[in-house]
Order: sequence, then structure tokens, then C-alpha cells
Amino acid sequence: MLSKMSCGVKFGDVLRRGKAISQSATKHSRFQHASAAVEPNAPSVKTEVPGPNTKNLIQETSKIQSAQAVALFCDFEKSQGNYLVDADENVLLDCFQQISSLPLGYNHPDLLETCNTAAAQSAMINRPAMAMFPNRDFPALIDKTLLKVAPRGLGQVITMACGSCSNENAIKSVFFWYMKKKRGVELPPLGDPAYESCMRNQPPGAPKLSILSFEGAFHGRTLGALSTTHSKPIHKIDVPSFDWPIAPFPRLKYPLEEFERENAAEEARCLEVAEDLVEQWKTKAPVAGLIIEPVQAEGGDFHASGDYFRKLKKMTERQGIAFICDEVQTGMAVTGRWWAHEHFKMEKSPDVVTFAKKMLTGGYYFSDEIRWDIGYRVFNTWMGDPVKLHLLEKTLKVVNRDNLVEQAGKTGKHLIGGLKQLEKLHPGVANGSRGLGTFSAIDILGEGIRDKVHKQLLQKGVLVGVCGADTMRFRPCLLFTPTHADMLVDKLDQAIRDVKKS
Repeated sequence: MLSKMSCGVKFGDVLRRGKAISQSATKHSRFQHASAAVEPNAPSVKTEVPGPNTKNLIQETSKIQSAQAVALFCDFEKSQGNYLVDADENVLLDCFQQISSLPLGYNHPDLLETCNTAAAQSAMINRPAMAMFPNRDFPALIDKTLLKVAPRGLGQVITMACGSCSNENAIKSVFFWYMKKKRGVELPPLGDPAYESCMRNQPPGAPKLSILSFEGAFHGRTLGALSTTHSKPIHKIDVPSFDWPIAPFPRLKYPLEEFERENAAEEARCLEVAEDLVEQWKTKAPVAGLIIEPVQAEGGDFHASGDYFRKLKKMTERQGIAFICDEVQTGMAVTGRWWAHEHFKMEKSPDVVTFAKKMLTGGYYFSDEIRWDIGYRVFNTWMGDPVKLHLLEKTLKVVNRDNLVEQAGKTGKHLIGGLKQLEKLHPGVANGSRGLGTFSAIDILGEGIRDKVHKQLLQKGVLVGVCGADTMRFRPCLLFTPTHADMLVDKLDQAIRDVKKS
């Protein structure tokens, strides 16, 4: 139970006195950007959220499909920058941005301009089956977009439509690589029993191999990706899954500086279990690779140190297995680096890096060793969407022009500073502030308290996400500034106080 005694000092008071964070909002003018002039100055709530129009639309939608997952119906034409307008004309500071998928917020003028170009319009109307009939500008588009931001040492890339299919096909590619390494050639000779047995889902054509994944992970909902997902039962129940090994992911204690010894021991334990599993499964279904998130997002925003990731990568090299880094949520500059794994300073890049969400297109990078050369092995009708590449090209220019990678890093530090102030104002309730750049989170402790605070925050005009058992997660767009962060933390402070009083 939360105490009904509310702390006498409010975050807003602290902020106004300049004690919460060393920099005041007035010092952040260099982070203003082209869309700042068109977005609202603050949230504006006219109705309960969700309001009557959204509730009516949910009822209408429920006649044709389950609508239980719908949080809000939106008016995207009226939404701008960091602000989402819902069907009831409530204006919300959106710190979740369509499940972390909008890099430049709503209706960015540069992206609207791109949609008016002949090239983008042609791609929309004449959507190509890109693996067979790509437009003549496809190689140039890839060169101007995905290859511009490729992880170090990964010169191969393929596009997909979403994060799930990116991870699914990355897993397949690792199996191709593993078997090619074992055979010495990409495919067995014609007449080999593998061709007949694979049609019956039996070895040797369908080999007994596995992918190592981690407790709390989320990699998608297709069958292979779902087999490596372990965040919530609702994602998996009733669906057959591959019997593959699952290792623990470190559960660090916060504040980090107070638990250095305990956290080092926890990471060492997890590394030992991971390598033991690789050894144990050699006689059951050899591990061809592992898949891991730089930050376990859906599972609860769990972090591990750079030392952990460096040692895990060394383990994969020692064991001869591939390292798949799932950057579907953490890619596109949100952590203050283009790719979150860059923070870990690994000697060698991951063998495969998957992406989607804020990158606008799905897909994955991979090393020359992982590359396959025979057609149709990774294939579907669309293989992504060229319109997204046109939007990505413009997005990259905006990110560089407006220094948004640097902004994400500095705004993230500012936000974490504000969240740590909340920990002091609400001891025992607010805890574990953590993040890389603006990819950040805080735990709201107490049975059912996180969900009550989340609902109350929405009534105050701020939309955030939740994950894990107690975690509130923040996934703003790259236009998010320290001024927005101050507003978020102040509203969160108010929401916690309201729940305390209830």
C-alpha cells in the first residue's frame, strides 16, 4: 500500500528553483528544430482519456475484431511533433510514439515534403515485389540510406517489412551459415537425401539445430522469433514452439554504483549458464547462434554492462556460433549512438544486426561470412517497402542536420536526472531510473501502483508505455528535448502524488 502522506516538496517546485537538474530549460535553445514551431506548447485534455469518441469507436471495431488492445483512436492529421491528438481532441505529450516507431514525431514537414516527390509517389502507387522487380533506383537508395549507417564491418543488408520478419529471417540466415560452414558449400549436391527429408520436416534436410535466447526477451511473434520470446505468456500460449535453450539475462540492482559487486557476480553467473547451455545442447540440437537485445525492452527495460556483452560476444566466437543483435527498438540514434551496441565497445561487431521501428523499414545487416548466394532462400513478395527508404533518406538528413544523435544523448541524461529526483521525492515508490539516451525507464513499486500511475498520467495528458511487472518506459521521438523531459517528469510527479492521496 502507498502511504497517503505526500512529500511536501514537488518536482515542479524543485525544477522552478533550479535544483532538480543543473541545466535549465532556457539553455536548450540549440536543440530547437524545424518542427518545434508547429507543435503545441503543452498537453491539453478536454475529456477523460480515453474519451467518449474513442470508446464508441472501440465498440464499433469490436463488431469486426477484438479491440481489447486498442488504447486510443487517434487523429493523425492534427498531430504534430511530440504531440498526439486523439479522437476526442485531447492533445497528449506522446512519449511512446507508436510503440517506439516514429523517429521524427508526427507530420514532420521534411517528411511531408518527401511524400510530394514523384519518386515517393511512384513507389506508393506501384509497390514493387522488390526481390524480383525492384525499381532502377533501388541500389542507389540502399547506398544513400542503410549503408550510410551500417554497423562497423557489416556491409551486407536486406530489407523486410517489420521487426518480427527481420528477426525470423535473421535466424534462418544463421542456420544457412551454420550448415554451409559444416558442409563447406551452401547447399548439398543434387540427389542428397536432404532434399527429400526437408519436405517431411525431418533430418538431414531439416537439421536439429537451435538458437539460444534469454529469459525476458521479446523478438517477435512469428514462429521462430516467438520461440525466442519469453516476456509475457499471452504472446505464446496455445502456439507450438521450438524446443530451444533459454539462458538467464542479468537482473541488475540499482543504483548501479551501490551494487557493483552484486551486479558483477550476476553477470558472471549468466555468462557461465549461457556457455554451459551451448555445451549441453551440442548432443541434442547444436546452437547455431544466439539472439539478444542490447536492452530487454518488452521484458522490463533490463540492462547489462558493456563488459557482459563483450564477454558474451567472445563466447560466441569461442564456440563458433553467430551473435544476432536485435536492435529493432534500440536502433536509430535513440540511445545517443546510432546503434545501442556501440555503447558496449565490442572488439568485433555482432554477426547480424536486425532493425525496424524508428528505422522506418525492417531488415538486417550481416557479415560477409553470413551471406548466402542462392536465390529464394530469404524471400517474400514485398521484401520491405521502397517508400520507407525514401522517407529514411530524408530522415537521415534531418538527423544529421539537426544533431539529433547528440540531442538524444544529452536529453536522455537530463531525463534520467529528473527521474532520479523523483526517486528522492518518492522513496519506496519510484526506483531504478535507467536508460541509454532517451531510451529510458523507471520502476513504480507497489502492487498495482504502476498501472494506477500510468492511468493518472494519461489523464494529465502524457502518454508513456509500460513493460515488465513494475516498469514505466519512455520511447519519445528524436525531437524530444530537455523541455519535454521536464514536462514529463513534472506530470509523473503529480500522478504519483494523486495515487498516493487516493
